[in-house]
Amino acid sequence: MTYTAEISRSNPGCFVFLVDQSGSMSDPIGGEAPGRKADVVSDAINRLLTELSVKCAKEEGVRDYFHVGVIGYGQSVGPALGGPLSGRDLVPLSQIADNPARVEERSKKVPDGAGGLVETTASFPVWMTPIANGGTPMVAALGYARRLIGQWLDEHPGGFPPIVLNLSDGESTDGDPGIAAGDITSLASADGGVLLFNLHVSSVGGTPVEFPDTDAGLPDAHARTLFCISSFLPAHMRTYAAAQGKKVSDGTRGFVYNAGISAVVQFLDIGTRATELR
Repeated sequence: MTYTAEISRSNPGCFVFLVDQSGSMSDPIGGEAPGRKADVVSDAINRLLTELSVKCAKEEGVRDYFHVGVIGYGQSVGPALGGPLSGRDLVPLSQIADNPARVEERSKKVPDGAGGLVETTASFPVWMTPIANGGTPMVAALGYARRLIGQWLDEHPGGFPPIVLNLSDGESTDGDPGIAAGDITSLASADGGVLLFNLHVSSVGGTPVEFPDTDAGLPDAHARTLFCISSFLPAHMRTYAAAQGKKVSDGTRGFVYNAGISAVVQFLDIGTRATELR
């Protein structure tokens, strides 16, 4: 385990988001605020794409430090970006920044300078629209990701290893995902093995199990399977997770069970921490 390669325009990183779009994603998410699971996950990914674009922006524009794929799986398996990027698999970040499907005006509350809050509006770029239809073909989605990453590694053999983030609310409906997950994590760049992280989005609410180092507290075989196929967090991600108040160890895995809104956001934040950009 190294995970120390610098990320640059000539040596970019790669993120692949696998998004469960099955019918059950229309159910409400558990936790502190109302909302459909599909909406919460889509909003979190759209927000992350904005934050990545800002992080990689320089005077001349957004630099292609990352290539990003968003793959949906439900009634079908395939690219989930909309608008001008519809049908695209892995897209350089500058093209993502320049081509949202639309920009919405959303209300939000901000400090008023006197200890209170005032409501205002802000632009919110949208690249993926929530969908909830069909089953949960997780094995097919992992296979799709494996093909993308294999091709990407052929072109970028020395880079920071690709990171796959799978967000789902249910059990795979097309078989055991273990073998397909192993096919992904068996791939590697010169800097380390491909990372696979898994997030279970919950309707139940309650305290999520975040970044555990054992499956002992997990409630069922499905949760234990997702834990077992999740990669260990690299050292720099463990350091960041600890700074966010998470309990971590050398055995901590990139896995969250029973996630509500805040856990979804933190999972994406921690799971996409790569090394310094240059």
